[in-house]
Amino acid sequence: MENLTHTLVGLMMARCGLEKTTVRGAGMMMLAANAPDVDAVFWFNRLHYLDYHRSYVHSLAFAPLVALLPMALVRAQFTWKSYAAAIAGVLSHILLDWTNPYGIQMLLPFSHRRVMLDITNIADIWIWCILLAGLLGPFLMSRLRGGAESFSSARAAWAWVALTTLISYEGARFAMHAKAVEMIESRMYDGVAPTQAIAVPTDFIHPTRWKGIARGPGFSTIVPLNVQSAYDPSFEVTYMEAAAADAIAAARKLPEFQTMMRFSQSPFWKTTRVAGGTLVELLDLRFGTPDDPGFAFISSVIP
Repeated sequence: MENLTHTLVGLMMARCGLEKTTVRGAGMMMLAANAPDVDAVFWFNRLHYLDYHRSYVHSLAFAPLVALLPMALVRAQFTWKSYAAAIAGVLSHILLDWTNPYGIQMLLPFSHRRVMLDITNIADIWIWCILLAGLLGPFLMSRLRGGAESFSSARAAWAWVALTTLISYEGARFAMHAKAVEMIESRMYDGVAPTQAIAVPTDFIHPTRWKGIARGPGFSTIVPLNVQSAYDPSFEVTYMEAAAADAIAAARKLPEFQTMMRFSQSPFWKTTRVAGGTLVELLDLRFGTPDDPGFAFISSVIP
């Protein structure tokens, strides 16, 4: 998720009582909820970013170590309660990133496999609304009822409501994602059953709309889905895999393509004859199409 969501989740966790574990507890929780994104330093090198972002500092095993950073930044008093609160903030970040299609190497150092639930976008307007309601609700309640004591109790109540609603929303999206995958798997594509079915969220406003990807031997079919409507095959767009095996085999040996292969969950190879050889492109269909590859693609001319 983006950092506004992480920050607000950290604040809601603080208001639920974790801010009381140390002085400057709210600051510690908000920093802890963002701490794993320290690996965003690789942003300026796209290949390093694909390789290392959401890797070690986003893993469950390293969460206790990462939790020491926010504690040090706010000079928190170290107790087991404050340390546990900081770890909880770091884990909130990991779990939220797990819901995104980008993927997260949560199981490092035991496995480099990226895991993802594919149920929410990096930014989700409904999550913003839930968390902003939790942030602003106490101010409204205090004005209606009056008194500092009313505001203090309202902060905790609204924080609990916001986090509970967020969990419920993620559960609803999980169910919609399962429905979208089922819609893809239930179809035949030119008489062939898909060997891989992927659904990723695409619409910033409508949570029922998904991008469906059906993959089979030599082909990938992309289709927009609405889990509230019937599957419409007229919107299918099918792309055939590249046949230039020698050029692809040569590209696979290049470091940049190896980085992309480690990252991609739905890789698609595209080749085009150009002056000087063959243009080889490798893209991840979750983030684009062969016509519009998006950010997750690598290309090179192979002699």
